[in-house]
Amino acid sequence: MNVDTRVLIAGAGPTGLTLAVDLGMRGVRCTLIEQKEAPLFLPKMERSNARSMEIYRRMGLADRMRAVALPADWPMDVFIVLKNLVDPPLLHKQYPSVATLKAEIAATHDGTLPLEPYQLISQYTLEPFLKAAAETLPSVSVRFGHELLSFQQDADGVTATVQDLAGKTSEITAGFLVGCDGGASVVRKGLGIKLSGNEDRMLQLRQSLHYCAELFDRIPIGKGRHYHVADNHATQLIVQDSTRHFTLHSIVERDADMVRMFAQTIGLPLKFDTLYVGEWKQNLLLADSYGDGRVFIAGDAAHLVIPTGGLGMNSGVGDAVDLSWKLAAVLEGWGGPKLLPAYTAERRKVGDLNVQASRFATLGRRKWRSMWRPNIRDDTPEGAAARDELVRVADTEQRKSNEMTGAELGYHYFGSPLVWPEDGDGPAYDFVAYTPSTWPGVRLPHAWLNDGAAVQDRVGFDRGFTLLRLGRSQADVSALAKALAAYGAPFRVLDIPDAEPRAIYGRDLILLRPDLHVAWRGNRLPEAPETLAAIVTGH
Repeated sequence: MNVDTRVLIAGAGPTGLTLAVDLGMRGVRCTLIEQKEAPLFLPKMERSNARSMEIYRRMGLADRMRAVALPADWPMDVFIVLKNLVDPPLLHKQYPSVATLKAEIAATHDGTLPLEPYQLISQYTLEPFLKAAAETLPSVSVRFGHELLSFQQDADGVTATVQDLAGKTSEITAGFLVGCDGGASVVRKGLGIKLSGNEDRMLQLRQSLHYCAELFDRIPIGKGRHYHVADNHATQLIVQDSTRHFTLHSIVERDADMVRMFAQTIGLPLKFDTLYVGEWKQNLLLADSYGDGRVFIAGDAAHLVIPTGGLGMNSGVGDAVDLSWKLAAVLEGWGGPKLLPAYTAERRKVGDLNVQASRFATLGRRKWRSMWRPNIRDDTPEGAAARDELVRVADTEQRKSNEMTGAELGYHYFGSPLVWPEDGDGPAYDFVAYTPSTWPGVRLPHAWLNDGAAVQDRVGFDRGFTLLRLGRSQADVSALAKALAAYGAPFRVLDIPDAEPRAIYGRDLILLRPDLHVAWRGNRLPEAPETLAAIVTGH
């Protein structure tokens, strides 16, 4: 089958754009289509977590991304207020700025911290940024104003019917199709894949986007990221990366109420413009499969989580980089028949963990919000008692939304057919705490080298497998090189004699996949290196 493009990507949100950039950097010819004429200025995600920033660093994008996002020295604090941003807060949770975290990371040498801190970057900033990055890659074609209507696949490829803004339809043929087209995914529905889980009918929120040029610099209680109001409307004010735009969430009956709620929440006589008001539901849903044949889904098409905990967009970034290297390997001819089916095995498990983590964070927030009482603002002993009780519960429960390092860094691919099966169960997974490990399937922990460089940077953006030979090991790894060469898989050995990474990683030899996850570890090669090569390449 002669194809117009090797990979067709439907949907140019953060997931689709990240996939296009990653494929483009691997030299894969791909076409990205998006039904919108241009990225929209809407209040969606506003935080790229530490793992996503590590991924963008490997693409050479992290520093440039930070340059267009929230300045590095602004704090990420979270406040719970009684009624507005003027009166003293009930609770102030302090979270460090990017600059502070970078200094902490530079001084930490035990593998417990990521290489990159999080970054507050609004989706309306991130999408144009990634679009511009994709458009610089010669193998990537970006077509906004093109909507996927339907598709068909056979053993040789996929034929997609696309409609442009003028209503003209055309066909695009591709080797593979990836649906990054959101919760109402045409691709998922076309495959007949169902979503499982709970549609959350407890909260039907409205959200609105407001522009207020003076607010951020004049907030009396202090600068931060999130401001929660202790009311019975689940009101929350979110600072966007411009620090001039603010998203308000609240349970109210009418759109017009959101303007009143914003004015009431800021508590200052400042001029503001309301740019958008809309409804949204909170769902915890997971696709039963992430693909079939030559067609796959990623991002919100595969999983819908409540934004509490910030795992939605970041899960999609993880989907993109996992699928990208597998597609590239198959298209280059060295990826075996088990490689692409393992995408569902690996990422659906992570999707399930993140749905659980989102539920964990959401229940924590709902628990402290359930402490609201009608008399909570009263200047009475009963009112004071109600406030004290809410603060006591929130001091513990709100942490579940903002301190899920384990979910961000500790996700894993245990049991994947592409990962060497080590005896035992592997380290316990925890939503909050992260413990560095090199158990096959985990992300390689960050470690510093003696010269001040990072091991992740030394590996770089590699198209194939990298074997770290640590400490002063002289282990003969030629048999593995020969076994991988038999499949045509790119492979290199990286000698790391420094003592610190060897102590953190705990083995002399660590085999890394192209996505920087550990495929195997040991002090010498297994007795049958050809079996290891077959497993990690999907043969």
